[in-house]
Amino acid sequence: MKKLIAFDLDGTLAESKSAIDKEMATRLAALLTVAKVAVISGGDWPQFEKQVLANLPKDANLQNLSILPTCGTKFYQYQSEWKQLYAENFTPEEKNKIITALDKAVDTLGFKPKKVWGELIEDRGSQVTYSALGQQAPLEEKKNWDPDFVKRNKIKEILDKEIPEFAINMGGATSVDVTKKGIDKAYGMRKLRDILGIAISDMIFIGDALFPGGNDYPAREAGAFSVRVSDPNETKRVVEGIIGSLDNGHFGQGFD
Repeated sequence: MKKLIAFDLDGTLAESKSAIDKEMATRLAALLTVAKVAVISGGDWPQFEKQVLANLPKDANLQNLSILPTCGTKFYQYQSEWKQLYAENFTPEEKNKIITALDKAVDTLGFKPKKVWGELIEDRGSQVTYSALGQQAPLEEKKNWDPDFVKRNKIKEILDKEIPEFAINMGGATSVDVTKKGIDKAYGMRKLRDILGIAISDMIFIGDALFPGGNDYPAREAGAFSVRVSDPNETKRVVEGIIGSLDNGHFGQGFD
């Protein structure tokens, strides 16, 4: 029987940079009563607070929830309050090298946008993230920029040559995430195993970027049973099925 259900955030639990809706919050709270739950995504801790935690029911069982920001390079656990267990942060020199390589790749490919909404490159401590239109770009603009990942694959190809000592993955709607080599969602899954004492074979990972080069793909490579979803509505249906198979009858009537 599966004991832990891990999720990506943007594109899986919620639209990019948006809060989970009431239906998703209800389903996550129900899932927290029957299994351990983890959320692993490219955003930093403030995004998880805004998108997930602030929208869960007040009586949600947070002791069963683990939060792994920046693709698993950080880990937060609830112990009467949220505590950071680790952070695999870059040195200033590493950050500078990554940012220089990102600027060069975008310039080389001619991908500089005519209009931006917020920062293009964000230092998240343990991860540097490039957002092609800016961190606060409207959702429709982001969805239209690179729906087939062709542009970001070109950026990744350059970065793989320029900074091969780092891991380059794609996620969200417009982002490219750079972490330390070997420090990605696979690393996060192994940390969940070690900290919670749950075998990866007893975990399910649910995400929208479970293809080679996607920032969810390392979770699949770690050995977790993986389910690719197309959007949050599909995630809701998957969660309902998981709850139905794990609960003790409390949610036997399903959800509205």
